[in-house]
Amino acid sequence: MAKSSEPEQVVVKVFLYGIQPQIWRRFTVPADATFARFSEVIQSAMGWDGKHPHEFRHGKGKRLVDVIGPVGLEDQVLGEFQDEAKLTLAAFLGRRRLPIRILYRYDFADEWIHEIVFEKREPRGEACPAMIDGARACPPEDFGGTFQYMQALHGEIEWMNPGYDPEAFDPAKADFKPRKVRRNNPRA
Repeated sequence: MAKSSEPEQVVVKVFLYGIQPQIWRRFTVPADATFARFSEVIQSAMGWDGKHPHEFRHGKGKRLVDVIGPVGLEDQVLGEFQDEAKLTLAAFLGRRRLPIRILYRYDFADEWIHEIVFEKREPRGEACPAMIDGARACPPEDFGGTFQYMQALHGEIEWMNPGYDPEAFDPAKADFKPRKVRRNNPRA
């Protein structure tokens, strides 16, 4: 583990629930990133646009009632709510021993559930966030959720995205620039 005075990064593994063979990504993210930025990094790693609502869920055992998310969700939470724009990964992880697991819920209609594993802390690298590895293409956004994706994968329904290859994944194509930068300057 890095000394506390050195900037740190966290190695994270994310995988989608309910899909076999598994779709997963492993990447680094700065420990001082807010959960709002972390959501953008997850979206980039998975190849999605981040155009739907999301939340992070954590808690004890199987009761994941504590939520980290955008302001506006706090009245829908049974447990504790924390603003994702203010909470950093370093503050959330604190001095707890890793690995730590939480859930990331994206697109409340399609219900894409991701398990996030904070695997380890290490000194921050030159490029952070950075993709380390992964497997398989993420489902097309707005496809209808896990059940429809698995139906298409097994040939029971047609893919709505011509040219979509469920096996394709190129770690070099992950673009971790903040969305605002990408929107304002597509060549950046």
